[in-house]
Amino acid sequence: MKSLKIVFAGTPEFAAEILSMVAKTSHQVIAVYSQPDRPQGRGRKLVATPVKQLAETLNIGVFQPESLKTLADQDALRALEPDLMIVAAYGMLLPEAVLKIPVLGCINVHTSLLPRWRGAAPIQRAIEAGDHESGVTIMQMDTGLDTGDSLAQARCAIACTDTSVDLYYKLLNLTADVLPQVINNLAENDVIRTAQGEQGATYARKLSKQEACLDWSDSAVMLDCKIRAFNPWPIAFSVLDGENVRIWQAKVLTVASDRVVSRQYEPEPGTIIQHHAEGIEVMTGAGHLLIQQLQLPGSKVLSAREVLNGKAARFAVGRCFGE
Repeated sequence: MKSLKIVFAGTPEFAAEILSMVAKTSHQVIAVYSQPDRPQGRGRKLVATPVKQLAETLNIGVFQPESLKTLADQDALRALEPDLMIVAAYGMLLPEAVLKIPVLGCINVHTSLLPRWRGAAPIQRAIEAGDHESGVTIMQMDTGLDTGDSLAQARCAIACTDTSVDLYYKLLNLTADVLPQVINNLAENDVIRTAQGEQGATYARKLSKQEACLDWSDSAVMLDCKIRAFNPWPIAFSVLDGENVRIWQAKVLTVASDRVVSRQYEPEPGTIIQHHAEGIEVMTGAGHLLIQQLQLPGSKVLSAREVLNGKAARFAVGRCFGE
C-alpha cells in the first residue's frame, strides 16, 4: 500500500484528537493547517489552537492563513504536493481551487449521518431534536456545505441521558474505527462513493447564547433535550428573581407529583411544584421536569439538594421561573 502524503486542517480539540489518530497511521502528515492564534482570557493573550499545539509536539509544520482564497496561500499548499487533505472542524471554507490541489482531493470528518445535520453544530442539534441515533460521515468535499459524496458512515445510539460531551466521545471512538480504513482504501484506490441526495437533509445552525433561555411552555421532553444539547456550552438557563439560573442537568418525570394531582388547577409552565430528594420539580407545557444540577450567578455547579439546603425560600413551591 502506498504511503500517502497528508495535509491536515483543523482547529479545536476534536480536530486535535483526529490529527492524533491520523499521525498514528502508516501515512505521513506533512503539514497542518489551523486557524490563526486568537486572544483569549482576561489578559487577551494570543493562544494557539489545540491542533497547532499538538502539531508542534509532533514536529509537524503549521500554516495559519486568514483564508485560503489568495493565490499565494494556494501556491504554498500546492508546493507541498499533498496526496490527500483531511479536514475536521477547520472553521474555514475551502475554495474550489484548494479542493483540487491534493491528488485525491479533500475529505471531511463530519459528526452526523449526512445528509441529516449539515452545518456547524450537528452534535448539539441531534440531541436537541431528540434524535435516537447519530454517527460519523467521512465525505469527499465539494463546493457545497457538507454535500459531498459519502465514503463511509458509522452509527451509534444517542442515550436519553447523553449530553453533547457524551456524544462527542462516542463519535470520536467511531472516527477512530472508520477514518484509518478510509485513508487506506483511498491509498489503494478501493473506495465506494455514495451520493448524499437531498432527502432527509437538515441544517445544524451554529449555537448562540440567546437560544439557551428555556421556554417552559415547551414539553418536558423538549426541555430535557435542550438542556443536554447545550451542555457544556452555552448551558441552558432560566430567569428567577431577575437573575439567570443555569441548569446543567434535569430529567423528565413520568409520574406527576401527588401535590399536583391533588390540586384543582393546572399551574403555569415554569412553576415550581415540589421539592424532591433528587431535585426541584417544575411544571412545563407538557409534563414535569426535575432539575437536578444548577448554578446560581457567582457560584459553582451544585446539586439541587445542595441549593435547597441553603436557598430553599428562593425556590419555594409556587414560585415561577421566568419572573
